[in-house]
Amino acid sequence: MQPEIAQTLALQALGWIAADDEVFPLFLNATGATLGELRARASDPDFLAAVLDFLLQDDRWVVAFCDAEGQAYTAPQTARAALPGGAVANWT
Repeated sequence: MQPEIAQTLALQALGWIAADDEVFPLFLNATGATLGELRARASDPDFLAAVLDFLLQDDRWVVAFCDAEGQAYTAPQTARAALPGGAVANWT
């Protein structure tokens, strides 16, 4: 996946998170971000990677997001791999 496509998917995930009354407060607590910081950092690839890291913590969130956005269930993980820090470690 191209980084630009991954960033778009992460922005969709941020929108989904922000629209969910149960998940959004968890996201704010986990990131420590304010609403102003969310707006200011929405185009930052590192922040978008953190959005996907958060989403990927719970399979129910991944399924709900993907169902809402018409994405494959593997799309968030694929997008995460295309953003900073997402490369799979080579342990050999």
